[in-house]
Amino acid sequence: MDFLSIMKEKAKSDLQTIVLPESYEERNLEATAAILEEGLANIILVGKKEEIIAKAAGFNIQKAIFIDPANYEKMDAFVEMFCELRKSKGVTPEQALKALLDPMTFGVMLVKMGEADGMVSGAIHSTADTLRPALQILKTKPGTELVSSFFIMVCKDGTYGDDGVLLFADCALNQNPNSAELAAIAIDSAKSYEAFVGGEARVAMLSHSTMGSAKHADVDKVVEATKLAKEKAPNIKLDGELQLDAAIVAKVGSQKAPESKVAGKANVLIFPDIDAGNIGYKLVQRFAGAEAYGPVLQGIAKPVNDLSRGCSAEDIVGVVAMTAVQAQITK
Repeated sequence: MDFLSIMKEKAKSDLQTIVLPESYEERNLEATAAILEEGLANIILVGKKEEIIAKAAGFNIQKAIFIDPANYEKMDAFVEMFCELRKSKGVTPEQALKALLDPMTFGVMLVKMGEADGMVSGAIHSTADTLRPALQILKTKPGTELVSSFFIMVCKDGTYGDDGVLLFADCALNQNPNSAELAAIAIDSAKSYEAFVGGEARVAMLSHSTMGSAKHADVDKVVEATKLAKEKAPNIKLDGELQLDAAIVAKVGSQKAPESKVAGKANVLIFPDIDAGNIGYKLVQRFAGAEAYGPVLQGIAKPVNDLSRGCSAEDIVGVVAMTAVQAQITK
């Protein structure tokens, strides 16, 4: 069974409620119809029911839950909670109500208040638009050093990773993480791999250098990150610095890093910065025809996940299934 099918089966086993706040957008409506037909999740659409249904001509979304913030019976409780969460900023009830009329903020509050288990957005909003209300309202998990993101990459050629499945991080959120942040991303990504994919994570800290083959401050950052990650999580199989081929190609790994337990067989790739990560996942997606599921955010108290603005309806279905599984894990 392929990765997405596994996610869908897990999602069906314990139905979660997911908010799609971009409820007037065609890809979201097409995805909603598919999700409801497959029984992957309950879906909340934010806005006026009649207008959303009219926009969804051709897609059967009648079984969705429709909530209009402008006429929501629990809005007083939402306003009170928002004021409490933002009291350090001196937010008034009037300001809270205005903020909550925004579908993105309202969607996150539905998750906070237990009306939904997770949220997926980003088809027409930036990552910042998705992340800002999530951090303001839900905040981070206890013990989390930073919020980061990952993609699950499923390659048609099963040569690399575990039968072609790898985790790439951070490809969408942290611009230029320092060594401590890179170590935190690596540790969280190992946990995410094992939670979503199963099996043992083998984490490669990527660089243009392998085990000292090049000298540069960028290499030093990865070397230090590797050291910190090993100190903080000694039970995780993690090594670096490794060039990409040394990380995933057995023959090259054995030549360049013969003592490494990760080289040549990594299934989690930690990129040194967002440029490398974003370019890397898109190269694999476009040139190799790999399926890219994400970005999935790790470190937020409850699941809120971002979409690429170039996503398809099928991509949204996949991220919703993953968000549902993430919600199951979080509970």
